[in-house]
Amino acid sequence: MQKRFGSSILDTAIRLLVPFYLLYAVYVLVHGHYSPGGGFQAGVVLAASIILVNMVQGEEITWGIKKQTAVILASLGTFIYAGIGFIALFFGGDFLNYGVLPLGDIEPEVRALGTLGIETGVTLGVMGTFIVIFNLLTGREE
Repeated sequence: MQKRFGSSILDTAIRLLVPFYLLYAVYVLVHGHYSPGGGFQAGVVLAASIILVNMVQGEEITWGIKKQTAVILASLGTFIYAGIGFIALFFGGDFLNYGVLPLGDIEPEVRALGTLGIETGVTLGVMGTFIVIFNLLTGREE
């Protein structure tokens, strides 16, 4: 967005709230194994916080994710997701069978680490995709 959406009060509020949004997104990602939530929800919260900063600060943005970086993050998320699946195939399991990954001897812990890897890939993919969509809809040029 070329023009600022907010005032100095809104800018200050966003600067105070966005770190908590980011922390909450990490919590949703990590805690997604044991409760509702996970990669998609964490990606949406991360993207929404970055989009909120972009909307409030406009072209005067002091931090954020550029269009090319968002495309790279979306691609990296897809690569992580597929990579874990193919690594499981390489070690003799089925696609996305985390139990065969060489991450330790206790199978439930290996599955938990595999799930965290998959959810991290989904988070990056969703976050990058939503930021790219926002940048395309607003016509932001680099």
